[in-house]
Amino acid sequence: MWMLAALLLLVPRSGKAATLEKPVLTLHPPWTTIFKGERVTLRCDGYHPLLLELRPISTLWYLGHVLLPSHKKSIEVQAPGVYRCQTRGAPVSDPIHLSVSNDWLILQVPYAAVFEGEPLVMRCRGWYDKVVYKLHYYHDGQAVRYFHSSTNYTVLQARASDSGHYQCSGTMRIPVESAPMFSSKVAVTVQELFQTPVLRTLSPQEARGRVVLRCETRLHPQKRDTPLQFAFYKYSRPVRRFDWGAEYTVPESEVEELESYWCEAATTSRSVRKRSPWLQLPGRGPVLDLASTTAPVAQAAALGPGDKPLSFRKTPVSRSVQSVTSVPNSTFAGLQFPAGHVATTGPHACAPLPASAELSSEALQPKVDLLLREMQLLKGLLSRVVLGLKDPQALHELTETPKTPNSHVTVNPATPETTVVEGQVDS
Repeated sequence: MWMLAALLLLVPRSGKAATLEKPVLTLHPPWTTIFKGERVTLRCDGYHPLLLELRPISTLWYLGHVLLPSHKKSIEVQAPGVYRCQTRGAPVSDPIHLSVSNDWLILQVPYAAVFEGEPLVMRCRGWYDKVVYKLHYYHDGQAVRYFHSSTNYTVLQARASDSGHYQCSGTMRIPVESAPMFSSKVAVTVQELFQTPVLRTLSPQEARGRVVLRCETRLHPQKRDTPLQFAFYKYSRPVRRFDWGAEYTVPESEVEELESYWCEAATTSRSVRKRSPWLQLPGRGPVLDLASTTAPVAQAAALGPGDKPLSFRKTPVSRSVQSVTSVPNSTFAGLQFPAGHVATTGPHACAPLPASAELSSEALQPKVDLLLREMQLLKGLLSRVVLGLKDPQALHELTETPKTPNSHVTVNPATPETTVVEGQVDS
């Protein structure tokens, strides 16, 4: 009969789906591993109505998938397994895994989830509270802390990097000091308090014509009441320090610029701080006049081989340089096309170069040759200076004028060959 009453508890009298939150299951003492023969207390906190059904059942208890006979708010257990509880009209609670050990040494960790910024406490316990000496705590196989005797290991502000497998080792006097003993490994997971924030711009409808940045994140469902503060930065400079608001309005004077922003979310104690990725504002930029740029485009498309070259340039800026030499086949501002080439496409702002700005490559060639010869002479002088500093005697022999035959060099302009005519040696 009591099984029928238990089934009646799962469906409210209204026939509607249950909307109550699931109950909270707690463990006392708060350790997931105990020694064989010890007992712990489980408590189920939730909605407990006064029942008028067949039996006054307020709480259901489950060990695995087996329904336990007790219906009290708290029970004592000593068997290992996964425990859950349920109250009328509410979902089943989160599970608690209870382990029972027959070893000399156990590592006890909290049963409840540990979140970022909270303390993480671990306890290395000897058989029935015997003192443990030469105590070591290990994280993923690496020793992280040493104590002379039994002491809890505490991480004051846990981080995601503190997740992993923990273990402890030590000696006990039974009755003489034993060899080092190791506990079984225990998995610990540090839960994320809130997600990494993301910075985004509000739509024009939401921002009402302004540029508004919003720092968005999401708290863990179990920590949704945790207050967060937000700060905003432009490059490395803070533009608004930590405050409760998650939005920042960009000043009108900075809207035109290409600026990079990022935000930071943190708890009020700053125990957990997370920053967002960069967000670069596009900037509004200059607005082109389509009416004034239509004609140059049509002119560029109609240019023939005999027309003047085009120059793709930005808005003209006064400069003190008298002339500018352009490099062909480039698309940067101030470029001109060589004669005989036609531009087929380009920006809207296209205009023919004035005739005074056209430079001939034939006129520049003698100046280039003269510059090369002067550079070769300068190279020779520098070589002699370096040689004189290293070996003055060698420089003296090099500068003496030896008797050399007179040579007459004739150059045929038609061919690149050079003919050397030997002369007689001066006496």
